[in-house]
Amino acid sequence: MLLQLVSIPIISQNTFFDPQKLPHNNRTSKDTIRYDFPWLTNYKTENTIVNRIAVPAGFKRLKHPENSFAHWLQRLPLKEGNPKVYLYDGSPKWNQNAHCYVVDIETGNKDLQQCADAIMRVRAEYLFSYGNKDDIKFNYTNGAVCYYKKWRQGLMPVPKGKEIQWVTSSKAGEGYQKFKSYLIQVYNYAGTHSLEKELNKVNFEQMQPGDVIIKGGFPGHGVLVMDMAQNPTTGEKLFILAQSYMPAQDFQILKNPNNSKLSPWYSLSDVKDVLKTPEWNFSTDDLRRW
Repeated sequence: MLLQLVSIPIISQNTFFDPQKLPHNNRTSKDTIRYDFPWLTNYKTENTIVNRIAVPAGFKRLKHPENSFAHWLQRLPLKEGNPKVYLYDGSPKWNQNAHCYVVDIETGNKDLQQCADAIMRVRAEYLFSYGNKDDIKFNYTNGAVCYYKKWRQGLMPVPKGKEIQWVTSSKAGEGYQKFKSYLIQVYNYAGTHSLEKELNKVNFEQMQPGDVIIKGGFPGHGVLVMDMAQNPTTGEKLFILAQSYMPAQDFQILKNPNNSKLSPWYSLSDVKDVLKTPEWNFSTDDLRRW
């Protein structure tokens, strides 16, 4: 039998897995599943996470039921190429070395959609379109719960001490644009401190796509587990992280600063007590689940 040798590009410190740049025979088959993303008028399936971010040799991407949060996350669209990360005011972020891809979702023109806010945005967008809208709710920093169900009834939450007073408002109601107004209300009164408390603590080794790694504080920080893969022989698991940051900025897929050859994937086996990401170090006690 004759073996055909195929040239594989060398992965340098500043590069990352992109199947579009690999020879055709080394690409996985294209995933053509499309989700409806209300903030986008159109997108190419070639640019979804599952198509753009290749899995390292020996690993297989975890599969999930269609319409599940994990399945939806894998098919979020990325902006073409490797663009810069921009802040809410249109200026470039000072640190352009933390990311390798940018998720195709807008940031808004105010300094609101920071780290925890972007995570809540992604979770709420999924529930709005493919989950249960009545499950959309987030805690305010004062501990009160802001229910989207009440917002849809035309009621707006106004913080009063440790509680919320619901008042009739034209800002609230049904529809996607008023859903976006609900999220702005949440961004103003919630953050890492409240989000960490409302999520359920999970053992780090039990990580799943859609989990949140978060350290609550003023400031704190949080990142979202976007995708995972596993080596069927060794059992080793890999994961991909995404974040917004301060000031509010593009939602970005992070590089792995600890292993440039594996980046943007991280290995669970490499994380002992501390998970080092480009702009924040987390403890293995910081994993949470919705």
